[in-house]
Amino acid sequence: MNVQRTRWSRVRKTLRVTVLVIVVFLLGALGLRLYNIQQGPPLAVWHTYVPDELDADALDDSTWQDYIQRENKIFDEVRRNVTDQLEDEDQVDSNRYFSGATVFPARFAHDWNRSYILEPAGPPAGVVVLLHGLTDSPYSLRHIAAHYRDLGFVAIGIRLPAHGTVPAALTDSTWEDWVAATRLAVREARRRVPAPKPLHIVGFSNGGALALMYALEALDNPKLARPDQLVLISPMIGITRFARFAGLAGLPAVLPAFAKAAWLSIVPEFNPFKYNSFPVYAARQSYELTQVLQDKIVKRQRQGTLAQLPPVLTFHSVLDFTVSTRAVLNALYARLPANGSELVLFDLNRATKLGPLMRRGVEWYMSGTLPNEQHNYRLTIVTNASASSNDMVERISEAGTTTTSDRPINIAYPNEIYSLSHVALPFPTTDTLYGQHPDNIEEYGISLGAIAIRGEVGVLITGTESLSRLTSNPFYPYLLKRIDGVIPR
Repeated sequence: MNVQRTRWSRVRKTLRVTVLVIVVFLLGALGLRLYNIQQGPPLAVWHTYVPDELDADALDDSTWQDYIQRENKIFDEVRRNVTDQLEDEDQVDSNRYFSGATVFPARFAHDWNRSYILEPAGPPAGVVVLLHGLTDSPYSLRHIAAHYRDLGFVAIGIRLPAHGTVPAALTDSTWEDWVAATRLAVREARRRVPAPKPLHIVGFSNGGALALMYALEALDNPKLARPDQLVLISPMIGITRFARFAGLAGLPAVLPAFAKAAWLSIVPEFNPFKYNSFPVYAARQSYELTQVLQDKIVKRQRQGTLAQLPPVLTFHSVLDFTVSTRAVLNALYARLPANGSELVLFDLNRATKLGPLMRRGVEWYMSGTLPNEQHNYRLTIVTNASASSNDMVERISEAGTTTTSDRPINIAYPNEIYSLSHVALPFPTTDTLYGQHPDNIEEYGISLGAIAIRGEVGVLITGTESLSRLTSNPFYPYLLKRIDGVIPR
């Protein structure tokens, strides 16, 4: 009996010590979070003013015209409540919300923050819905939309709720709202171009998750038009585990003195078509979306009904800081039946001379990731023809085989680029804002992709890391060619 009491006493003592250590750790983490918050810049009006967007229920009862009318009203309200209320220190040329700035979107010939519809010259051959990413705007898929338009498709690019206006909008928008907006866009697509003409959905990043979510919902709901093809670009099938606990990072925000805790980053808003600041709530929503999506995929696989999904063509960089490459492979493609799907992976530049500067293990990043057994989809890796050559080939493994064949694509990896990035894939190198070789460098007041960072530290309004990230795709012509392969003529 005494021995048992001694053991229980030790167990209780161990538990107390463990709890104490956890409490001390959490308090330390909270203290560090509060310290970092107070060191950062103050909240501006675009971090506090929240536009009145339609929620999921209202979106399901709305038409495209209803949505555009609300969108126009929201932009008018942002002008009155943000642009017209700026403090003197915020009226600078680098602020997209200052009407006198060169990056002020309303001064452009076309404000790509807004929803759009591109019509072909003749009778439509089909229709495509384009879904942009988180913190993004319809600008990101405008080139692919124009390509579909040129091939005879009506292209519908919807501005997802809480996007294109002010970052604060993302503090009051849920992933269910984004899925409802997807349903609305598809309803308009089928109203304009009825079946049996093809319906495609193109999704970039978070938009890729929304496209797949809609396609899964349409399997159960006969009122939802089923897409004939999904095209996913850097799809958000899975993200980092940090997002699961992002809500904890925002807990101090319940106290007015620590309102900045509701933000993971507070950054100057110099990009006319994308938010730079990022709220905790949006990170949590994106994580919840990926978890619900993965659960639906697993459930469908167990039911044996994934075969009803349309073919999925995905483009993804093997090095992606934003979303999980393993999730694309394991949570989606490893579960797909043989339905004509394909995964195209853009490898890092194996011929780069930056090898000594890369983190340990990066050059073998794909080891143990790619399947070395038969798979139900076509796998294509765009990679160097050899370790010493920048000439690129597509290394193809057909569905149901383990052998590969190489085919040149007649595009070389630029010497100065060691990999693609999450944000680069949908943009040609001539894109005005993000291209390395912009075709109209003055159009948007800034060309972020053409910036070569050289100079003294502490001068720029933002960190050089974000400006040095690759923002356009040297293999964009190849990407279009592969999309052409799934567009019926």
